[in-house]
Parts: sequence; structure tokens; C-alpha cells
Amino acid sequence: MPHPRRLAWLALLTTAMFALASCAGSSGGGGSTGGLRLVKAGELTIATDSPAYPPWFADGKPANGKGFEGALAYAIAARLGFGADKLHWVTEPFASSFAPGAKNFDFDINQISITPERAQAVDFSTGYYDVTQAVVALKTSRIADVTTLRGLKDAKLGAPVGTTSLDAITRNVAPVQEPAVFNDVNDAKTALENGPIDGIVVDLPTAFQLTSSDIDNSFIVGQFPSTGTPEQFGMLFEKGNPLVAKVNDALAQLKASGELKQITDQWLGSQAGAPVLR
Repeated sequence: MPHPRRLAWLALLTTAMFALASCAGSSGGGGSTGGLRLVKAGELTIATDSPAYPPWFADGKPANGKGFEGALAYAIAARLGFGADKLHWVTEPFASSFAPGAKNFDFDINQISITPERAQAVDFSTGYYDVTQAVVALKTSRIADVTTLRGLKDAKLGAPVGTTSLDAITRNVAPVQEPAVFNDVNDAKTALENGPIDGIVVDLPTAFQLTSSDIDNSFIVGQFPSTGTPEQFGMLFEKGNPLVAKVNDALAQLKASGELKQITDQWLGSQAGAPVLR
């Protein structure tokens, strides 16, 4: 018959092992699926801003897999082994996405340009889209006939906060007037329609969307010239997240197979021809 002390010791050991297992299973640090470190085991959590604008997303619903970035997100997920039912979308404001610290998403896809400053706080995938910035104005604007960067010197231009569009105004135009800063594209659009500013600067696909259907009597004055290494959009990750390498592999496969080009042509292909301001 087992000794009472031995029974007590075995009971204590069993309790300790059960508690340790319970702690490990209930950790708030996310989960691992197929070797991937994820916010939630078994799901891919993707972030973007709200509202989600075309042509990057369609109908303001990232989960429908439409629009350039919506379709790309689902293509990346498929390459990682996730079906559409295993994608979970969360909202992350653009300006806070590249702030340092823990993230509640696996990656963010939201027209976020890769910059050295942002890369100090977060990690990026390789680029999935080369970005050109463009000026949108009303056809009745005093800059309607401008064809050069110099012609914008005296203009009151604006762009959403935290964007490279805002940086592009200073870098390419160096205007006399301080650029106006807006919370998002909607606020910038309202200011343009109501007259406080002469033009807004956004990426070229957004410029085409705004002028084709969102802002009456508007047009693209021109796009800024590309110099040196092109500006690129990249998917954003928490600093040190090993998922970056897996997503880069998936993106490389999409490029090699031609699928990324198909997605680009489908959602952005008709957008070309804006004059270059020099």
C-alpha cells in the first residue's frame, strides 16, 4: 500500500503540472498555427482603417475581398494556408498604425508607405505597389491651368495627417503657405469642395477615384515626378514579428506567378495618363 506522504507528494505534483498547462493554454500572447506566430491561433488577423476607400477596398467592406488591397490580402492569406473563413479584420487608424508597441493584428494593409522613420518602430513587408503622388483640384480652381511644380508655389495645398502625401508637398513644391492637414481623405475632400484650399495631394489611384466619382467638377492637375528609389506601399507588422518572412515569401510567389499583376490590372489598371509636373 502506498505511503501517505508519497500520495500527498503525487497529488501536489499533479496539481502543479495542471496549473502550468492551464497557464500555457490561456496566455494572452497569441497562438501559433503551422509554425506561424499569430494574434489568434487558427486565424489571420488583418487590419486596415475605417472607412476603407476605393480603389483599395470596395463598398467600405474589406471582408468582401474586393478592391486592390482587399484582393491582395486574401491572396496572401491563401498562400499562407488560410481560407477566407479564417480571416478576421480589425480597424486600425492610419496615423497610429506605425506607432511603436504591441499590435492587435498580424499585419496591416492600408496604403502605408515604407519609410526609414516608420521602420524604426515597426516592420514592413517588401513593397507591393509603387506609389506616385498627385494633385487634385476643382476645374474652377486658380491652379487649374498649372503645369509645373513652380506653378504651385503660391497654392494652398492639403493632405491627410501622417501621410507621405503631406511630405511630398514640402519636398516637391515647398509652398509659400503651410500645407493644410486633415484627419483623413474625406475631410480633405470636404475642404476642397468648400473652398478653403486650392488642391489636395493623394496617391495617384486615390486621385483617379476622387475625380471619377467622388468630387464633382474635379480633375488631376498632375502627378509629382518620380526620382531615385520609388516610394512603395508595404504591409506593416509589429516590430520583430517573424511573420514578415512568410508574407514576403507569399508576395514573391504572387509576383512570380503573375497573380499580383492580375490583381493590379483588375483594380488599378485603368488609372494612367496623369501629366507629370516638373
